[in-house]
Amino acid sequence: MAQQKGMMESVKRGIVTAVQGAGDVTSAVVGAISKTVAMTIGGLSDIAGSLVEVIADVAKGTIQAIVEVGGDLGAATKGLVLGVLHGTRKAGVATLETLSQTAAAAIRATADVTGDLGVATKGLVEGAVEGAKDVGLDATEAASAAARGALKAAEEIGSDAGTTVRHALTGTIAGVKVVLKEPFKKTT
Repeated sequence: MAQQKGMMESVKRGIVTAVQGAGDVTSAVVGAISKTVAMTIGGLSDIAGSLVEVIADVAKGTIQAIVEVGGDLGAATKGLVLGVLHGTRKAGVATLETLSQTAAAAIRATADVTGDLGVATKGLVEGAVEGAKDVGLDATEAASAAARGALKAAEEIGSDAGTTVRHALTGTIAGVKVVLKEPFKKTT
């Protein structure tokens, strides 16, 4: 637990410094996240299980840093997705599931700081579309994977969060029509 908190704080400090120095939120986040993810998963023996934890910590640190410096949340979530994809590509684990997990973690972290879930969602999908090209994924499938992860996490948070995220996913984002496959809500 202390190691996870240490990673989150390290990511947060790195992003605060990078954003304040560069001014370009997306590029600053991509650089900081990519290095952190690549170095961290490079030393993991159980990449699949540990990657989820790494992504969650990186997402929390990123969102907290952007809120702290008053940065653009959409650019930050776009950079988060790009950074995770670039970092996991180096380890050969950049997948649609990674996108979905990243989006879910970012939505949870955004909700924790009462950030704008709609803005965060659009940034996540934009990052998925742009990053898909870099790692050899289909852009439409990548957008849908990010959308699924964001919506699933939002609906777990509550119906208002789910409605906000679903509304943000309507139409075309970054030139791609987002396709949501139902059902998302748990049946009773």
